[in-house]
Amino acid sequence: MTIRVGILGATGYTAFELARILLRHSDVQITALTTRQDDRPHVSSVHPQLTGRLDLPLENLSLDQLAERCDCIFGCLPHAASAAVVPGLLERGMKVVDLSADYRLRDVVVYEKWYGEKHPDPARLPESIYGLPELFRDPIRGADLVANPGCYPTSATLALAPLLKAGMIQPTDIVVDAKSGVSGAGRTPKLGTLFPECNESFAAYGVGTHRHTPEIEQNLGQASGQTCSVIFTPHLVPMDRGILSTCYAKPTAAVTTAEAIDALRQFYVDEPFVQVVDGLPATKHVSGTNYCHLTARVVGERIIVLSVIDNLIKGASGAAVQNFNLMYDFAETTALTN
Repeated sequence: MTIRVGILGATGYTAFELARILLRHSDVQITALTTRQDDRPHVSSVHPQLTGRLDLPLENLSLDQLAERCDCIFGCLPHAASAAVVPGLLERGMKVVDLSADYRLRDVVVYEKWYGEKHPDPARLPESIYGLPELFRDPIRGADLVANPGCYPTSATLALAPLLKAGMIQPTDIVVDAKSGVSGAGRTPKLGTLFPECNESFAAYGVGTHRHTPEIEQNLGQASGQTCSVIFTPHLVPMDRGILSTCYAKPTAAVTTAEAIDALRQFYVDEPFVQVVDGLPATKHVSGTNYCHLTARVVGERIIVLSVIDNLIKGASGAAVQNFNLMYDFAETTALTN
């Protein structure tokens, strides 16, 4: 069975990573790449790394044209723009993995507060399928629409959810201090991500206002069955890719570092893409892969959990293919381990 795949918004970094991974997938044919521009550039002019590997133009295609060419769509559009087209894709029989934030949050009021937009498709939010397989695998299988997680929420949720589920940490007063490479800001030029602005510099942003905060709290609450509160502070690091999240939580009882690491290891024992390590993980250890490396330390009255991922792969495109594999009942690791 060959699945015909389209990528919406194919000019960005996540779209490139998707194409690169899907070209290794024996059961996939990439049949459509879209852009909102009208000049139909060849994909090799936008992503030179795909020269000789993918012979397609980027086109401004209608929903009907997509339906003729595709069985499944990966949406790499901005928030609000994605939810404006997803209903039409589903109505025409296509499955969708949406990499925007539009279907991640269950509560439309929360979405509109944090994103400052009226949601184009609010009725779908309460039943949306959140695509973090390590926690929510069963609902992803066979789903028609999967909301791919944000990069920071992936890193923080994988770090904290096992300890919350085990009752090892308190659900309040959690601090997530995270650092990301510049590719997390996307490919569109912005003043703060120009080389002279971010090179030789290190800065926080979105302090108290970052839109991934409610997504992290929702994930941890759903995983643990408790109301969770998180202080989330992201930082921009002058490197291309990678996320390091340092998560601080209060233990519910006396615990050792070995016990905290063992709780993580037991939780992820059968997970193909989460590795619990004894040493301190670094972003370079997972760069270019779909893996998350985790470890823990008990320091004073806190448990500190360290989590590293590649923001473009496990934080975006690799996770999207992992979800795709589950949706179509392929082996979950297909195209993601080579």
